Amino acid sequence: MTEREFATEVVARLTARGFTALWAGGCVRDELLGLVPADYDIATDATPEQVQASFRRSNSFGASFGVVEVLGPRGDDGAWLKVQVATFRSDGTYSDGRRPDSVTYSSPEEDAKRRDFTVNGMFFDPTTGIVTDYVGGQADLRDRVLRAIGDPVARFTEDKLRVLRAVRMAARFGLAIEPATFAAVRAMATQVTTVSAERVGEELRKILTHPERVRGVELMRDAGLVTPILPQAAAPIDDALHRLRALPARVSFELAFAALLPPLDAKATAKVARHLRLSNDEAARIGWLVAHRDALDDAAMLPLSKLKSLLAHAGAAELVALHRARGADAGVAFTERFLAETPAGELDPAPLITGDDLAALGMTPGPAFKRILAAVRDAQLENRLPSRTAALALAETLRRS
Repeated sequence: MTEREFATEVVARLTARGFTALWAGGCVRDELLGLVPADYDIATDATPEQVQASFRRSNSFGASFGVVEVLGPRGDDGAWLKVQVATFRSDGTYSDGRRPDSVTYSSPEEDAKRRDFTVNGMFFDPTTGIVTDYVGGQADLRDRVLRAIGDPVARFTEDKLRVLRAVRMAARFGLAIEPATFAAVRAMATQVTTVSAERVGEELRKILTHPERVRGVELMRDAGLVTPILPQAAAPIDDALHRLRALPARVSFELAFAALLPPLDAKATAKVARHLRLSNDEAARIGWLVAHRDALDDAAMLPLSKLKSLLAHAGAAELVALHRARGADAGVAFTERFLAETPAGELDPAPLITGDDLAALGMTPGPAFKRILAAVRDAQLENRLPSRTAALALAETLRRS
């Protein structure tokens, strides 16, 4: 069973029990655009308790907001199927700029009017194919317009992250931001700093990993969002856009983020990663890419040991892509020839000796260990050591020097 089939089945079961149940929000937008939704949300007049009573397996972690997660069988990909089912509601005030302080169960029309953008405010009955649209979402989708529902300032005041979501959605779906909506985005751009760094970071991931990342960043620039979110990239943003344009359509977040950043030292790069609460793995890869962003510019002049070490790194392909985006054509051309002519096993061969070998030579573990092992490793990568015996001999020579 696919996720779409399961979401249709949930609607059918609630409808059979006398409730109104409809797909809601982004999945309706994607359905109308001919896209495959990332997930499916369902809105209903059934209360959370009635939803849970209708299904054997569910989670009520969002019941205070009228949301129940209904669990299904394993899907075609082996993962458990699940959809969120929310009771039609109206929201109270948003004192934290993220979630309503209270909710009141209401009608489909009132539920639609509390949502962010018209293209996200429609409902769809998958059993009949009928679209229910109280906010003009179909017309805006047809006209390729992104428009806030009602007063855009009020919508963005409820959740300040919506100013960044407006940019992401406009870029992703090729929509023009309606003038009043864009004016509100610009007026409230600096308030995005009140949103948690994790949520801002997640929006950036979505913007930078999408093929339309350049338009997303251009809209961030035009809306005044770059400086409050990533001040390090604000001044040289045109250089960053040049690099982003030169990237392939599908790239990792780490590569796109490294292309967005200007040259920074390790401390400054780590500070950016901490500020956005990036994962340790993301921070490490971005830091490595930024630190070595020009390392291959003169690849032909690098010691063989240095070149091999760079190209044996897990981020080597991203590093080459970053150099290409920077316009380091000569370095990229040499690197690609080198990779084509060098067997993969020669980039990172097993070390000829280890610390145990140095101990067997009578050395006491200490700073000299690292120095000697590094020197032997460099000689190995530079093809100056034909055997383990030669490596041990070099280690002995270095120990005595």
